[in-house]
Amino acid sequence: MKKLFIGGVIIGSILLLCGIGGGLGLYLWASRDLPNFKTLTDYRPPLVTTVYARDGQIMGYFYREKRFLATLPQMAPYVPKAFLAAEDAGFYQHDGVDPAAIFRAFLRNLTAGGIKQGGSTITQQVIKRLLLSSEKSYQRKLKEAILAYRLEKYLTKDEILTIYLNHIYLGAGAYGVEAAARTYFGKHVADLTLAEAAMLAGLPQAPTRYNPYQNWDAAKARQHYVLEQMLEKGWITRQEMTEALAQPLVLKSMDDYSWKKGPWYLEEVRRWLIERYGETEVYEGGLHVWTACDLRQQDAAEQALHRGLIDSTRRRGWEGPVRHLDSNVYSSFLSDGSEAAKDLKKGDWVKVLVTRVQPSGADVRFGAFSGQISVATMHWARKPDPRHATEEVAAVRDATQVLKPGDVVWASVDERPSADKGTWQLALQQEPTVEGAVVSMLAKTGDIVALVGGYSFERSQFNRATQAKRQPGSSFKPIVYSAALDNGFTPASVVLDAPIVFTDYSTSQVWKPENYEEDFRGPTILRTALAKSLNLVTIRVAQRIGISKVEERAKELGLDANFQGNLSEALGTAEVTPLNMCDAYTAFANGGMEAKPRMVLRVVDAWGKELYTDEPESHQAVSPQNAYLIASMMKEVVRDGTGWRARELGRPVAGKTGTTNEERDAWFVGYTPYLVSVVYVGFDDHRPMGKNETGARAASSIWVDYRKQVEDEFPPTDFPQPPGVTMVRIDGQNGLLAGPATQESYFLPFYAGTEPTQVSTGTSSLEGEKTTGEDLLKQVY
Repeated sequence: MKKLFIGGVIIGSILLLCGIGGGLGLYLWASRDLPNFKTLTDYRPPLVTTVYARDGQIMGYFYREKRFLATLPQMAPYVPKAFLAAEDAGFYQHDGVDPAAIFRAFLRNLTAGGIKQGGSTITQQVIKRLLLSSEKSYQRKLKEAILAYRLEKYLTKDEILTIYLNHIYLGAGAYGVEAAARTYFGKHVADLTLAEAAMLAGLPQAPTRYNPYQNWDAAKARQHYVLEQMLEKGWITRQEMTEALAQPLVLKSMDDYSWKKGPWYLEEVRRWLIERYGETEVYEGGLHVWTACDLRQQDAAEQALHRGLIDSTRRRGWEGPVRHLDSNVYSSFLSDGSEAAKDLKKGDWVKVLVTRVQPSGADVRFGAFSGQISVATMHWARKPDPRHATEEVAAVRDATQVLKPGDVVWASVDERPSADKGTWQLALQQEPTVEGAVVSMLAKTGDIVALVGGYSFERSQFNRATQAKRQPGSSFKPIVYSAALDNGFTPASVVLDAPIVFTDYSTSQVWKPENYEEDFRGPTILRTALAKSLNLVTIRVAQRIGISKVEERAKELGLDANFQGNLSEALGTAEVTPLNMCDAYTAFANGGMEAKPRMVLRVVDAWGKELYTDEPESHQAVSPQNAYLIASMMKEVVRDGTGWRARELGRPVAGKTGTTNEERDAWFVGYTPYLVSVVYVGFDDHRPMGKNETGARAASSIWVDYRKQVEDEFPPTDFPQPPGVTMVRIDGQNGLLAGPATQESYFLPFYAGTEPTQVSTGTSSLEGEKTTGEDLLKQVY
């Protein structure tokens, strides 16, 4: 008996040693090539970068995985408990591995003949998702358990739970509980109710199967299970569970304004961020980016440009239908638009199919609806001819000259019928191919409050506000006059407006500049030359002071153009972007201080560390006196010249139009002491826009439309007169002091000491000092 006992002990010891050895060998085998779990201490999951407007409204997101970081204190208290109840109720008691749960899973898998249940704790799930693969094998499970045990010794329970709740995929493109709260309930995780938290907690097991958008009944059943588990653990009361089950749940996704609010602005921010921080940080770093964008101004600028470009294309005439269909494909076209047509309201556009045309109008169909387009809405639809302005051509009075059956065209809703089967009253529309840009900056800080780069971001992402270099035309002239004022000229200097010819004898090329109106005024004071945008006066001024001084002034104002030293640059032939032009004019609006453009104001990382701050910067580009004189002369452009449309604002405005040869580019630069705004209009391929499509017509109308919508944000303010400036009333004909016989006079500013001293007798532009007449004769010969 004793021998048997000793034998049993020996065999038992051998088996125990074998078991220990086997277990140790299994541990060593599973521990090979384990990833470094300590990397989880610096948890940096792919997070959403959020871009904000200046008032904190969200403009949009950049991300690869839709995940927003949330700490436990930032979550509604029911959220962690709901997930623990569903996934790992003993989380705060075990050491990373729950042997009982693993044993239960083993028995079920043994019965099923395969791996059906994992029994993983939350810690193990964190390990699996962040360090291991999703392979279903006992080797991976063993590695998972080893790493989970080690991780529990390295991180706190709250830290592990925070990682889990931020990393878990919860369906519908949502990663983490904050993204899920936004996706399913349109709210932040801090605002979730018990019922909502329980529904989200049911998702990890099968995010697609329990997605409430796709399978409401399954999602509700899973929610019930989670609530029962919470009740069983004593984390909620029976009454709380009953109320949660009875709560009506409204599925609603939080609005994502990406590429909807200020898409060109958002794209510029994206490009700036990638250039500074790299693509990975922008799409995964969870940055918080505050911009200078004012969404009210941005929306006003987008609407104004949209309307202005539509008006521009209508003035050119009808370019034809969107496409033409054969009768055998009518039904296919109509079936595609049935649902969208139901929600149309007055002013909305819709593509319609022309089914019948007669002189008085056209019958159309869209979806299941019928409509009429009256010929009265086609008055503009002439055959395009850039040689003739719209007002020179008779209105269209016969619809058959414009449309034919099978045409697919754009139409806007004039009036909806009272009954579904009634006839809609529509107006013919046309999407513009002409493009444009609007830029608006706060004069003192350089904040870019609005930036629009074209008609439709969906159609073209090319940003004409920042990427399109175009000739500014006459909108460059104030820069010429700014240089002239510092080189012997005054607003009352008399310059000859008469033909002039330049010949390059080395190439035999002849340049004969002309005024837009192709007329000549003779001797003209600078104030009037700028107000009426006289090219020949501007050329003579630039010639006398030297084009190098004009270029130097442009560079002092911050213009980045390829200046070549040509006299034609005085008429705005050196190409610039609208943003650059807007920046230069901040100096004239801000007492000579050119403000550096500010788009991104502040960047903070996902953990709250400040990465970037952009404080306002400015430098003295011109003297306060020079800026005031230019502002005063540009106010005359609005009061009595080509910028007349801006008078509609009813407050002090300085402005200048710009039009290039053959109306290829149209500009309007306008500013007040607080806001500088630039509008550009033109085709991307530089073709002519047509007769009379000038800065005064095509661009300034958009500028006025935009500014009328936002001007109430600022009190009416005039440009403050600095010391060293004298105001004098002068004779508009000869630039001398106004006298009793003066017929036309202007109250103009001068550098102190440069104002005229001789009183006019009101007879001639050549009247006055002898040198005045001599100078004019030199300009002729």
